[in-house]
Amino acid sequence: MDGLSALEDALRRDFSLLQFPTRSWVKPRESRDGRPISNVLIVGAGQGGLALAAGLAREKVDRVVILDQNPLDHAGPWLTFARMHTLRTPKHVTGPDLGLPNLTIQAWYEAQHGSGAWQSMELIPKETWAAYLAWYRQVLELDVRAETRVLKINWSAGENAFEVVARSGGVMQTHLARRVVLSTGIEGSGSWHVPGFIRDALPSHLYAHTRDDIDFAALAGKRVGVLGAGASAFDNASVALEHGAAEVRLFFRRDELVKVNPYRWAEFVGFLKHHGDLSDADRWRFVRQIIRMGQLPPADTYARACRHERFHLQPGSPWQQVESLGNALRVETPRGTFELDFAIVGTGFITDLSTRPELGDIYQHMALWADRYTPPPGEEHADLARHPYLGAGFEFTEKNPGSAPWLRYLYNYTFGCLLSLGFGGASISGMKYSVPRLIAALTRSLFEEDKDHFFASLVNFEQREF
Repeated sequence: MDGLSALEDALRRDFSLLQFPTRSWVKPRESRDGRPISNVLIVGAGQGGLALAAGLAREKVDRVVILDQNPLDHAGPWLTFARMHTLRTPKHVTGPDLGLPNLTIQAWYEAQHGSGAWQSMELIPKETWAAYLAWYRQVLELDVRAETRVLKINWSAGENAFEVVARSGGVMQTHLARRVVLSTGIEGSGSWHVPGFIRDALPSHLYAHTRDDIDFAALAGKRVGVLGAGASAFDNASVALEHGAAEVRLFFRRDELVKVNPYRWAEFVGFLKHHGDLSDADRWRFVRQIIRMGQLPPADTYARACRHERFHLQPGSPWQQVESLGNALRVETPRGTFELDFAIVGTGFITDLSTRPELGDIYQHMALWADRYTPPPGEEHADLARHPYLGAGFEFTEKNPGSAPWLRYLYNYTFGCLLSLGFGGASISGMKYSVPRLIAALTRSLFEEDKDHFFASLVNFEQREF
């Protein structure tokens, strides 16, 4: 702990040395009935929301509030539905640190355990990452309102601000904010997906999504089928086996597992920093290719499942039909029919802003990629077409120009920003460049809106030098 205290002292010195410009500058605003209006309200206190709030504080933007539906320091998947042992991201990747060495996870970890412990760690345990984010929030004194679920976002023309309706402890609240950032993670632009033919055929006690709370102890001695070959599918298969499942079969469509990770290809400055600067056609072809190449389980995730003799891969076996048998289910595939006691669905999420309840009244105004770009024949992709068509600073754009100009004050920093601006909204590897881009967009927008106020302050400036 002495090492951590010394690190925190060094971090405070960093901020002191880099504090220029020193004064808060955003014009404070209040509602017509005297309520304070936040300059920026961030929905989501995960890694993205915290880094954004920290970056805004460095840029001397005050009145920044973070709302999160989870208990304090439990935002994101790390302490909830993430069932891997370690992060997928290589440990050397930076992002939330905002370019400050003393704010990196390596500095934080070495301050407590020594440099040798960091060097011997191959990948970062997910609980370690969660603990680092909790320290990050505390040491930077970020204003997180936990256990507060955002229900609705509307624009108030009278207040020239967003009204953000939320519920906390059973009490309804209305927050006013000049700018709102959605930093709600991987499903923040849609919802977790269970194919309709499974949902319609099976009672809820026979299946679960990998995102759900699953009673793995109840699967002891059971025959479990997992649909999907992504990392989370392997994670859930492993946990089921570790809890004594009689067998786990992992079904996937391809004839063999993907063995090349396009996300590792993408980890260079050109793509991470400048994907959003490309033409629509180029942005589409790059992301479309990444999706076409598919995702694979990391080597350690694959090995974790394969060490069990009761684990079986079922390639070339998409589920064609599912049938309930009472307390079991039958699955038909091109390579055979299987009876199972429980199914775990690892089919990820779909991008669909219309499923987000907080956007219910304003979704109709938002431009999607389908509204702006038509891909070449053979390059179509339904999910990508539903992605929000964002501006250069992560701001939403209007489906019909002039119908909702206030949309430029609402920002999407979720996985839904992938097509428009690349990795960042739900990816550690993209944060180094995406967080500064978003912060610059917010400060530029706040300055431009009040440019007349700032010009008047310049005209009236009378501080004498001598």
